[in-house]
Amino acid sequence: MNTEHSSFPALEHALKQPNGLLASGGDLSPERLLDAYRHGIFPWFSAGDPILWWSPDPRMVLFPDELKVSHSLRKTLHKARYEVRSDTCFERVMRACAAPRAGQSGTWILEEMIQAYCTLHRMGYAHSVETWMDGELVGGLYGMAIGRMFYGESMFSTRSDASKIAFAHLAKQLERSGFGMIDCQMHTPHLASLGAREIPRDEFIAKLQELIHYPASDNWHLDRDLFQ
Repeated sequence: MNTEHSSFPALEHALKQPNGLLASGGDLSPERLLDAYRHGIFPWFSAGDPILWWSPDPRMVLFPDELKVSHSLRKTLHKARYEVRSDTCFERVMRACAAPRAGQSGTWILEEMIQAYCTLHRMGYAHSVETWMDGELVGGLYGMAIGRMFYGESMFSTRSDASKIAFAHLAKQLERSGFGMIDCQMHTPHLASLGAREIPRDEFIAKLQELIHYPASDNWHLDRDLFQ
């Protein structure tokens, strides 16, 4: 990282335990968040804690052309009655992602995070992808886009496969638009089942630096025909 143009210390000082903790403090201003994402760093902290900044090694990513669609998900994509939309209810998606989940005592998507990312959404950097069924929002995800790089933040689902539907459509649309990588941050079985894999942080940062300098995409329209 070029620390002359960043408010964060060099990545070689990131901790191994816990994996990738880089710094604490600061704020969630648009300028600081954009600086962080451009260097492969994201905020993640709990209520009562200072803002913690992370860059884990290895890094979980999905290359859009490596999306895996299982037989059961493909059947859902072809047959289920759903609609995919983008950026129609960004704050609702964030709040749904923040809602309590079974086996979890709290959330890292605090009110200050919601307000910060809603500001980035109004600036054109943060986006939501939504799955609708029978006129109801039933799943989706949100994240950040800089150049041809997408940073996934969180997803939710209230019906079977609803978040996978959103993620699959996002990956296909990003591939169509020339995006090179989706940051999934850390390993989960859910993401691995969709084709995400871990790569060394140095490789992630090098690829990131190629992708963030492209012009921003203005094509966030999602169609069901992506899987026809």
